[in-house]
Amino acid sequence: MTLNFFDQFMSPTFLGIPLMALAIALPWLLYPKPFNRWSTNRLLTLQNMFINLFTKQILQPMSLGGHKWAALLTALMLFLITLNMLGLLPYTFTPTTQLSLNMALAFPLWFATVIIGMRNQPTYALGHLLPEGTPTPLIPVLIIIETISLFIRPLALGVRLTANLTAGHLLIQLIATAAFVLLPIMPFVAISVSFVLFLLTLLEVAVAMIQAYVFVLLLSLYLQENV
Repeated sequence: MTLNFFDQFMSPTFLGIPLMALAIALPWLLYPKPFNRWSTNRLLTLQNMFINLFTKQILQPMSLGGHKWAALLTALMLFLITLNMLGLLPYTFTPTTQLSLNMALAFPLWFATVIIGMRNQPTYALGHLLPEGTPTPLIPVLIIIETISLFIRPLALGVRLTANLTAGHLLIQLIATAAFVLLPIMPFVAISVSFVLFLLTLLEVAVAMIQAYVFVLLLSLYLQENV
């Protein structure tokens, strides 16, 4: 049987039933629920410290109008980190390697920031399409370029997250396959490759967290331009 490295990115099914919705909803069950020892539990205290630090860092440059998005951006950050981290476990599926899911997250949120800008300050929002002091012959060209760059933003959000996670998963599988094949032939080389695989896994854990943070950070920057 020919090994296909891209099989890991196929949406899982059971008896012909797609399990994509289950893979997306299951991480929410892992979050701790409120109970009587909410303020004295070490895990929840650490989680709240992380959430407070992230929220402060994201929302500090924004005006008060953007603070309404605090709960949404924080929940999105936790959701993406959870999906990315769970996808690094063996025999698991990573929904965020699917461009369709990432675009479904990126496009509505980006479009919401554009609508907010057009509603609250339409002149300022449209002013981004034409930099001040532009020579008259270049005005039509610059408007077209700025409009294209505006509509590319959600595509860049989705493709960046998809490409980074997909590349990491493929690299891990390639190196793991090489270590497995070399083990009976050259054990010392296989052990060395396994050590490289361990370091790469640590790197992918960092990438999984950083990419979730970058996704939300860029959304917050788009929001900051329109509030």
